[in-house]
Amino acid sequence: MEDSLSATAGGGSSPTEAPAGPAARLGLTKGMVVQELGWDSDTDDALRIAIEDVIDSDMVDGDYGNVVDVVVLWWRDEDGDLVDGLVDSLTDLVGGGVIWLLTPKVGRANAVDPSDITEAAPIAGLALTTTAAVSTDWAATRLVTPKSPG
Repeated sequence: MEDSLSATAGGGSSPTEAPAGPAARLGLTKGMVVQELGWDSDTDDALRIAIEDVIDSDMVDGDYGNVVDVVVLWWRDEDGDLVDGLVDSLTDLVGGGVIWLLTPKVGRANAVDPSDITEAAPIAGLALTTTAAVSTDWAATRLVTPKSPG
């Protein structure tokens, strides 16, 4: 019967859906422009590939020069002042866009203390909304510009 075929067609096994993948947990979808900042040899290549697979494009870098929907900011404790890094990541971000701050998990080399993120976000004009498990070695923290009252 065709009805049973169409019912199973959306069964979730399609590779384009990837509902449980790390990039999906970041809320990324096909067509989004994602800017990657702070890339280095220690970043998680599997996560980077998963992001590019979901958005169906390469991530852009800091020289992109146009607005982006999402910024993926790889940040380590040794990278300097987190407030400055967050402010810099706002440069190309579209209004209502999201910054995903990726930091080494607690206990890993160059881990960023969660309290540092909690303190830095409001100083940079951002609100911390959630965290997501996206990698064995990296933690993801979602930051957004707060909605203005009124």
